[in-house]
Amino acid sequence: MTAPHSRHRRALAIPAGLAVAASLAFLPGNPATAAEAAPSPAADATSLSYVVNVAPGHGPSASVRKAIAKAGGTIVTSYDRIGVVVVHSANPDFAKSVRKVRGVQSAGATRTAPLPSAATTDTGAPKVLSGKEMAAAEAAEGQDPLEGLQWDLPAIKADKAHEKTLGSQKVTVAVIDTGVDDTHPDIAPNFDRNASVNCVSGKPDTTDGAWRPGAAESPHGTHVAGEIAAAKNGVGMTGVAPGVKVSGIKVSNPDGFFYTEAVVCGFVWAAEHGVDVTNNSYYTDPWYFNCKNDPDQKALVEAVSRASRYAEKKGAVNVAAAGNENYDLSSDQITDPSSPNDTTPGDRTVDPSECLDIPTQLPGVVTVASTGAKGLKSSFSNHGLGVIDIAAPGGDSTAYQTPAPPATSGLILGTLPGGKWGYMAGTSMASPHVAGVAALIKSTHPYAPPALVKALLYAQADATPCTKPYDIDGDGKVDAVCEGSKNRNGFYGWGMADALDAVRW
Repeated sequence: MTAPHSRHRRALAIPAGLAVAASLAFLPGNPATAAEAAPSPAADATSLSYVVNVAPGHGPSASVRKAIAKAGGTIVTSYDRIGVVVVHSANPDFAKSVRKVRGVQSAGATRTAPLPSAATTDTGAPKVLSGKEMAAAEAAEGQDPLEGLQWDLPAIKADKAHEKTLGSQKVTVAVIDTGVDDTHPDIAPNFDRNASVNCVSGKPDTTDGAWRPGAAESPHGTHVAGEIAAAKNGVGMTGVAPGVKVSGIKVSNPDGFFYTEAVVCGFVWAAEHGVDVTNNSYYTDPWYFNCKNDPDQKALVEAVSRASRYAEKKGAVNVAAAGNENYDLSSDQITDPSSPNDTTPGDRTVDPSECLDIPTQLPGVVTVASTGAKGLKSSFSNHGLGVIDIAAPGGDSTAYQTPAPPATSGLILGTLPGGKWGYMAGTSMASPHVAGVAALIKSTHPYAPPALVKALLYAQADATPCTKPYDIDGDGKVDAVCEGSKNRNGFYGWGMADALDAVRW
């Protein structure tokens, strides 16, 4: 069984009563006033955006700048420390031309649709918690009102961890996503404005509130932010690390695309603004898998790799969602029917060892699989021995994995824009649980570098053996095959994230 395929891949919103486990990464990012609405002077109806990768350190040389201009390109911005230059050009042969230039290491189009991008339709929405459901929610003494609905917190022992500490206000988790509503009463107490930005255009926009989602845009980033750090304040729900700071780095444009230039900007911003953990619940559009034997896609892999490595070098642990297609990412080949998703996708067979889902498959990134209320791999979660590092609750259809009372939904409760709360599911929801646990580790060990935080994250995880046979829908057919040992396998990696160990080791 595989889940229905969707461009918005990382998060899945399952409407009430729908007994289907599907996938999403969800949608947009930027208000009309932000930078994406104003392309470079060279941009027109036929312009594309490109990354040109040069030697890190000093930016493009005079000869490279001259060659870019000669090929019809206009430099939008340059991330000199990592050697990534963002360019707009209407010349269809721009990348081919500049790849021949001495000093250019790689170059490629970040999209296949002209700037700004083709409009698309959101394929899902969260199930918003009704007033009646909120009133009926049961909470134990000392809990926030909706905490009884959060079966995911005891699943990783976060409720027990909170008895020891809520985390440190000196730790910041950046939500690189569709934007965060910092006015939400569960987010406002912990919001880090200085570490927040709009990166949709490929260069930072620090206009006040530019990091928020627009009224018609996806609530995905706000949901993720609440899962990580919703304050324990007597209002609504509780995050995994309710005492740490959270910031919003908006990288998804109004049409729902997470393009390379925006993702690069997001990681660089995190690197240079003291972020301790980044959460990445998306894949970089328009290619689900970026194949390094394609010169354009190779350049995208290189650009995002440089940016994520830079963030880690500056102290950030990068955590990412594994994806929701029930793919075995350790297999020899996968059929990708969704790329390029901003124009006309078509089936292509890829080798996942050479064609990477970025940023989740990049070196150093913590790759997170999703589990449901019964602790089994979610029906939709990607998997693969040697690819999955760790597992955490991301929800599943209640028809497959039903939580124990007082929880009523097998999905994950999170914050929504406008002071609301609601349910979503997906590896998008699993990743922020791990980001929250990493933030608790960083709170406990404030001087620990990323390598040590990751080592503790894996060592503290609760070893979880393979589920064999894995027949999540009970139809008598195996839906996925798990390989590996109890201590490390393709479904759960090193095991289930453990928030309690994070605060007592």
